[in-house]
Amino acid sequence: MGSGKKPYFYFITFLRALAAIVITNSHYVGIYPTDMIANGGLLGDVMFFSVSGFCLASPKLPFYKWYPKRLWRIYVAVWIITSVYALLGAYPIHSLSDALISFILPTKYHFIASITLLYLPLYFVAKYIKLSTKTYIKIGLALLAVQLLIYTIYYDTSYYHIDNVREPMIEFLFFQAMLLGLSFRRRCSSNLSMTKQERFTRVCLPFVLFGMLGVYFASKLLFVKNPSLSNFQILNQVILFALLFILFIFAMKNEMSFRKLEGGIIWKIITFLSDHTLEIYLVQSVIIGFILNIKLAFPLNWIVTTTMILVAATILRWISQKIVNHVNL
Repeated sequence: MGSGKKPYFYFITFLRALAAIVITNSHYVGIYPTDMIANGGLLGDVMFFSVSGFCLASPKLPFYKWYPKRLWRIYVAVWIITSVYALLGAYPIHSLSDALISFILPTKYHFIASITLLYLPLYFVAKYIKLSTKTYIKIGLALLAVQLLIYTIYYDTSYYHIDNVREPMIEFLFFQAMLLGLSFRRRCSSNLSMTKQERFTRVCLPFVLFGMLGVYFASKLLFVKNPSLSNFQILNQVILFALLFILFIFAMKNEMSFRKLEGGIIWKIITFLSDHTLEIYLVQSVIIGFILNIKLAFPLNWIVTTTMILVAATILRWISQKIVNHVNL
């Protein structure tokens, strides 16, 4: 690891790639023989926000330089793909209002609206607050208290919709995920070798992780199938946050295992997905809709959809990176 460079964490590359897979999988409604398989999008979202918090834990630039730089890295790809899809007729733009919504905020992508908003508090927390475990708990509890207050007074609990990513309430969960990643980064050194006791813990973690996955998806199903329980749907986010915490620890404890994959085909695939996460997210909705319209049978529809998404994401990243690197804010 070169002097002056940020340490490279393999488990973060893995988590970012896994987030891309889970989010994309959740959008494959109509692709699979049953839509029950197309699930887990919110889990993928919180994974990505936690990774963002981890990677942006030590901002060096002043805010007036840092924030435009972050937006530029995202918006170039957004502007390119939105322009292409608008020209193809997938994103109709008939007025100035349509153009502002499509190209500026909130765009066609909920993630862009959320990340551009949450970058603001993240910067000031990362820059000016030493996020020790105690401080993190205090901030987390304060956020939870505000969230519960809004939930109790204003939130419509007559039906289950707590995991709707286009509702403002979801921003609490996303920012809590960012704080979790930030907190882990502050406690994480570049050397993640383990003691014997930690190796034993790593062996137990998969069972805890899969158990929490089961609890999370069972809770979603329970709330959807039982409207009488909708008053308690906030518990679904609590369970999801606990799942994210365990998943992050599991990935971190397997850092040395990920390092051993370097140079192999599996790690090259993981790295590719990690590097193209944003572009995969941006191109997929129109491509999925196109494949659904031509009504290919499974698994051919899955193969064609996935191939088109990966090719389009590769092209989009190549073009956008050329522009970002040429006009470096």
